Amino acid sequence: MGFCLSLISRSISSFCGCTILLLFLLSCSCFTSTEAYDALDPNGNITIKWDIMSWTPDGYVAVVTMYNFQQYRHIQSPGWSLQWTWAKKEVIWSMLGGQTTEQGDCSRFKGNVPHCCKKDPTVVDLLPGTPYNQQIANCCKGGVVSSWVQDPANAASSFQVSVGSAGTTNKTVRLPKNFTLKAPGPGYTCGPAKIVKPTRFVTQDGRRVTQALMTWNVTCTYSQFLSQKTPTCCVSLSSFYNDTIVPCPTCTCGCQNNITQPGSCVEQDSPYLASVVSGSGKNSYTPLVQCTKHMCPIRVHWHVKLSYKEYWRVKVTITNFNYRMNYTQWNLVVQHPNFDNLTQIFSFNYKSLTPYAAINDTAMLWGVKFYNDLLMQAGPLGNVQSELLFRKDKSTFTFEKGWAFPRRIYFNGDNCVMPPPDSYPWLPNATSRTSTSLLTLIMVLLSALLLLNAHV
Repeated sequence: MGFCLSLISRSISSFCGCTILLLFLLSCSCFTSTEAYDALDPNGNITIKWDIMSWTPDGYVAVVTMYNFQQYRHIQSPGWSLQWTWAKKEVIWSMLGGQTTEQGDCSRFKGNVPHCCKKDPTVVDLLPGTPYNQQIANCCKGGVVSSWVQDPANAASSFQVSVGSAGTTNKTVRLPKNFTLKAPGPGYTCGPAKIVKPTRFVTQDGRRVTQALMTWNVTCTYSQFLSQKTPTCCVSLSSFYNDTIVPCPTCTCGCQNNITQPGSCVEQDSPYLASVVSGSGKNSYTPLVQCTKHMCPIRVHWHVKLSYKEYWRVKVTITNFNYRMNYTQWNLVVQHPNFDNLTQIFSFNYKSLTPYAAINDTAMLWGVKFYNDLLMQAGPLGNVQSELLFRKDKSTFTFEKGWAFPRRIYFNGDNCVMPPPDSYPWLPNATSRTSTSLLTLIMVLLSALLLLNAHV
């Protein structure tokens, strides 16, 4: 009996160790990576191009342009802000298309006073409606920049700056340092400025080419972990062949703690709802969410609606639980193996993304302009929806084992939390689904060990 107990004990110990290691590895895979790399948009970044257009007696005039080369991540209201540190004692004499948030101490100047004397100025875009004599091309949109796929014509933002107390030649000018881009909150990490070949400009008639006197680039990449310490969206699932509605995981984006932290969420039927929403912080980047079990600002629901002989239909609903945010130019990125057989989509725009060369399993969806491109804040109008019609590929199509549900979903470039795969709605006659988890198996083995000890 002692030999048996020893053998069982060693087996359980070995099994538990492997199980704990496996559970640890699985749990690690659930966390958002801190690296600024997106597998669905591996080359996405924001490139800041600094073009010196002319020299002045004490510095230069430059045009600074931010190009958003990200396919589906855009900069939404209240817009971007850009900060850097001057290498020497440079000042900004004047600006077009943008302005600094603070002037700083300019007391050392007599007569003409610079626009900004701070060592680390912060620049923001001007608002729509700015007088024409203060504008340049690609400015004055309140800092809103579209994604490259969604609206390439508005995927750039520019301002002009006249810099003084600076170098006046390519050899004496010094590059700014410590670039920081907020869009509108944290999330972007910018590298150092690097001198590149001068930018070439072609006239409208295409008959003449000019170029900048000097150009340097700064590349900024996005990390969801830096942007938000908690997820910003989650996914729920349902199907016509199963009554189970799989909700977003509990506490996906935080837990309700109105007792210890009043105001962390707002009940939908609260009599104080109007005063809370219209109170201070309305324009804050921090979300004020409706009280739910998941506590996410955005929920995406994927419903397998119908099955025809040669087609199947899905309904997608995006619900806004954030009382502080109207999501303008929102977009959704969905990965599913049947997108290569998408037949029709209703009331959303569609663009195929191919991050893996010839594999067409990723789609970008966004609203139709002036119809549903604005996702209203939490309330009766705080949702948009559409339906997708897929053709069945006999070699791959199945409703078994959760195949009909997406592999991953992004909202506005942020990865949404999916329910655990073992909770997906299964076919009623599915027999391959196991109801025994690793934890259950461990408990059974431990119970057997206790029973054996009791009999000894």
